[in-house]
Amino acid sequence: MKTYPAEPFRIKMVEMPNILTKEERIEAIKTAGYNTFQLKSEDCYIDLLTDSGTNAMSDRQWAGLMMGDEAYAGSRNWAHLEATVKEYYGYKYVVPTHQGRGAENILSQIMCKPGCYVPGNMYFTTTRFHQEANGATFRDVIIDEAHDSEIDLPFKGNVDLKKMQALIDEVGAENIPYLCLAITVNLAGGQPVSMANMRETYALCQKHGIKVFYDCTRCVENAYFIKIREEGYADKTIKEIVLEMFSYSDGATMSGKKDGLVNIGGFLAMNDEDMYIKARELVVVYEGMPSYGGMTGRDMEAFAIGIKEACRFEYIQHRVEQCAYLGDKLEAAGVPIVRPVGGHGVFLDARKFLPHLTQEQLPAQTLAAHLYIESGVRSMERGMVSAGRDKITGENHKPKLETVRLTIPRRVYTYAHMDITADAIINLYKNRDSIRGLKFVYEPPMLRFFNARFDYC
Repeated sequence: MKTYPAEPFRIKMVEMPNILTKEERIEAIKTAGYNTFQLKSEDCYIDLLTDSGTNAMSDRQWAGLMMGDEAYAGSRNWAHLEATVKEYYGYKYVVPTHQGRGAENILSQIMCKPGCYVPGNMYFTTTRFHQEANGATFRDVIIDEAHDSEIDLPFKGNVDLKKMQALIDEVGAENIPYLCLAITVNLAGGQPVSMANMRETYALCQKHGIKVFYDCTRCVENAYFIKIREEGYADKTIKEIVLEMFSYSDGATMSGKKDGLVNIGGFLAMNDEDMYIKARELVVVYEGMPSYGGMTGRDMEAFAIGIKEACRFEYIQHRVEQCAYLGDKLEAAGVPIVRPVGGHGVFLDARKFLPHLTQEQLPAQTLAAHLYIESGVRSMERGMVSAGRDKITGENHKPKLETVRLTIPRRVYTYAHMDITADAIINLYKNRDSIRGLKFVYEPPMLRFFNARFDYC
C-alpha cells in the first residue's frame, strides 16, 4: 500500500471558513453567473481555484515582514531577493515585478514583433495574451501525448524537438525570438519537463540563435519530479537540480506566488546585459523602480525566504505527494483525471466525466459549477472557455484537454480536506447524467474566463 508523507510543519494559526448550505451555494453560484471566479471567497469552504498567492507563509517569512525596508530606491530587501535569485537560479540579472504577468509583459515587449512566432510547450492564458498583443503567433511544440489525459508518462511536458525543428524550417529562425518553456506545464496538468529534454532543447535553440526563456513559476515542483523519476538525479539536492535546470536557458519569468511561497511578487531574469538594460527601463513604466518593481520591501523579504524554503526536500515532497493522494483516491473510484498527477493539483477530464455534453456545452465550466454546488469546493475551468478565440478568425480555440483544475495551495489544507474533496467528486460522478450544460450569456473580448457569465443551455 502506498504511503504519503505527513505534513512537514506545525499549525500555529487557523482560519475559520464559512460553510454554506447547499441551497445557499446554489444561490451563490447563480449570482456568480456560474463562473467560479465570480464567487465570493467567504462563500467557499475549500478553495482550490488556484495555488497562486494562496500559500501559507512560514513563521520566518512572517518575521521577515517586520524587516521591510520600504525605501523608494535601494531597499535592503531587494538586495536580499536579488542575491537569492542569483544564488538559487543562477542568472546574472534580475528585474522585480509585481507578479509573473508583469514579467511576461516586459519580456513580450522586448522580444516580440509583428509577424514573429513564439513556440511553447503548451500555451498559458496570460503568457499567450502578452505575446499576441505584441504581434506574435503562438505555436505549440509540446509532445502529442501531453494532449491525452490517459497516457501516463514521467515527463509529459517535454518539447517535441521534431516539431520545433519543423517550425524553424517553416518560418525561419530569424522569426522566432525565443522559445517559452514552462516548467511545469500548467494546462497539461502540471506535467514536468525532463533535464535531458531541457538540455537537448537548449542545444537546438542555440544552434539556430533562438533564446530559451522559462516560465519557472513551478520550477521546484519540476525539480522534484526530476529527482524521483530521472536517472542520475536521486542523490542530488533540489537546489542542485534547480541550478542545472536554469543553466539550459537564457532567462525566465517567475511568479513568486507559487514556488516562491508568497502572496504577491515576481521577477524577470536573464543573462544578457543589453536585454537587462531594456527591461530595467520598462519596469519603471509598468511596475515601479528597479529596486522594488511593484512589491513592498516586506514582500521582497518574504519572497527571498520563500525561495530558500521551497527547495527543502521535506517541503516539496509533501507538496507534490498531497496532490498525488487526491488523484489516487479519484482514480481508484474510476473518476477520469489527467495522468500522471502533476505537481500543483489534480485535473478532472471533463469531457470523459460528462460525455453527454458537447464541447460547445462547456463541460469543464459546467463541472466546476456543479462541484461547488455539491460541496463548497471551488475549482476552475481549463478548457474551451480559457482557450479563448482565434485572434484572426474569431473562432473558439478547441483544446483537446477540457479539464477542471483542482489546485492545491501550499501548506494550507490537510489530507482530510482532500478526503472531503474526493468524496464530493466521486458522488458527483455517480450522478453525472443529470448535469446540464452551460452557455455564454456574457463574453468579454479578452481573457474571458475571468469575467464571463453563463446560464444553462
